[in-house]
Amino acid sequence: MASFAKLDNNNIVTTVESVVNEVLKDSNGIEQENIGIEFLKTLYNEPNAIWKQTSYNTNGGVHSLGGTPFRKNHAGIGYTYDSQRDAFIPTKTFNSWLLNETTCLWEAPVARPDDNNKYKWNEEILNWELING
Repeated sequence: MASFAKLDNNNIVTTVESVVNEVLKDSNGIEQENIGIEFLKTLYNEPNAIWKQTSYNTNGGVHSLGGTPFRKNHAGIGYTYDSQRDAFIPTKTFNSWLLNETTCLWEAPVARPDDNNKYKWNEEILNWELING
């Protein structure tokens, strides 16, 4: 299955749809993103809709099955498609977090402690807070 994200006018993902891979194949049997896009536009009778293919197996610029990563992250509702980076970027978790340009994921400005304890981010103190219990 191939996944496609529908974008609004601000490049925000409004829905993610799956399309059977056979639908994407051209006359030479090669999958083409534009064929999937045209299929979805016709299916939903939305000729002006904006669709971008996304990879379920891509997260943080890494393909989980060892393949070629595609658009940095699998799109989710509320994600932003950044055309400059050709990447899907999740919603920002906290105001203080920074975008990692390599992964296109948000990261805390302070590294999470590397031990066996559980932590949560505390935006008020801009640091990780130990979770008791």
